[in-house]
Amino acid sequence: MSETAQPTEPDQPWAELAAWGREPRLSELDALMWRTDRHPEGSWSGVVIHLLDREPDWDRLRAGHRWFLRVVPRFTQKVVEPAVPVGAPMWADDPSFDLDYHLRRVRIPGPGSRQQLLELAQSIGLTPLDRSRPPWESTLVEGLKDGRAAYVMHAHHVFMDGMALALLHKNALSPIRQSRGEKPAAPPRPPTRLGPTAVAAAELNRQMLGGPRAAGDLTAGLVRSLRAPSTALRYARSLTRVAGPPPANHSKILRGGRQRQWRFGLLECELTELRRAGKTIDATVNDCFVSALLGGLRRYCAAFGEDLSDVPISMPVALRRPDEALGGNKFAGAFFLVPSSISDPAERTRELHRRVDQVRGEPALDFLGNLTPLLNRTPSGVAAAILGSIGGAVLTTSSWPGIRQERYMAGAKFERMFVFAPLPGTAMTSALCTHNGICCIGINADGDVFSDLDLLWRCLDDGLAEILALGN
Repeated sequence: MSETAQPTEPDQPWAELAAWGREPRLSELDALMWRTDRHPEGSWSGVVIHLLDREPDWDRLRAGHRWFLRVVPRFTQKVVEPAVPVGAPMWADDPSFDLDYHLRRVRIPGPGSRQQLLELAQSIGLTPLDRSRPPWESTLVEGLKDGRAAYVMHAHHVFMDGMALALLHKNALSPIRQSRGEKPAAPPRPPTRLGPTAVAAAELNRQMLGGPRAAGDLTAGLVRSLRAPSTALRYARSLTRVAGPPPANHSKILRGGRQRQWRFGLLECELTELRRAGKTIDATVNDCFVSALLGGLRRYCAAFGEDLSDVPISMPVALRRPDEALGGNKFAGAFFLVPSSISDPAERTRELHRRVDQVRGEPALDFLGNLTPLLNRTPSGVAAAILGSIGGAVLTTSSWPGIRQERYMAGAKFERMFVFAPLPGTAMTSALCTHNGICCIGINADGDVFSDLDLLWRCLDDGLAEILALGN
């Protein structure tokens, strides 16, 4: 997702939080991610590491969670499938919700290095979430060097995309270190207790009341695209490009992984530096970020004697407006070749910018979104196989604007946020989230593909450095 929209400052953050996740039915996209989840090689859950300047007060942290869960009850709910496959699952209250299960506390032994934290986060991410409970777990990690701490969250993608994650943090965390005392009361709400039979009945009732409109959900997007003859022709031409066979990966080094060994790494730089580099060559922050990764992969492959050619990438393109980032997901997946064969960083970034613009302008970009309702009516194993056949990217990237203000968690300053996405059919994923002027880049690399991780991290660091040098 390119950095094109910044979440706006809400006038009433508590009211905005209270509106989070009020839709009981999973969207077609969220339902597809839930049903095709095959952990870890086909996982749709990710890990977020929040770096804190000190250890937060545990009792205050627990009290803050209890308040948050009253305001945003979505995180006390589980996903309930209908008893018969008539439609999407629904969110329902977990009658046995236990905060002590979802919020944990560990202390790592000395020296409390960042590498120890990453290894712990890897093991957390590789442990499947309990699908019979609300699909999230958080761990406060104490014992880091210099009295620091980290808050590690493992959550399923059905909760939110990157923009929604940023808005959630901005509204839920405190703008000051000191306790503000009594928090605003959560608005009352009726409990949502649904079993599989009730979910099936609710979905059938929705379809009957909606009539043709509900039934038309299966093909509505495609029909809208074909109303005018000129539009239909343009869409058809776009569809041959977008929905054709996925681009081939000719690299012998960047292939063959099983996506079962998650290995986490970090990069960071000043946002102003990356913007300055992009400005010199008329490129975006997202262009520079992805080009830096490609430069790093070129270096890695060169160390093994391979001159890297253009490789396929998967890049989610945001379809969400900033004012509607209230949970769930709204994006289209773009699959295309990136110019990893170009050694010159400026030329590579310019060409990447051109290709990204071309892909974003495709009328049929969201063709898979139009097919999502159909995929949801197939057995989950079949849908997972279809999505797997579309995959095969070497790299999956996403970027989005995070918060631009100081925030605190139970007295500890929230200094960095790194997001580690899963590896659904890809050798590496990388997510860039800006945080108060810092580009926080989380990397998840398949240990089966990258045999020399120390070399990989050095190469990626050098790839970022050569992009930043464009702004000097």
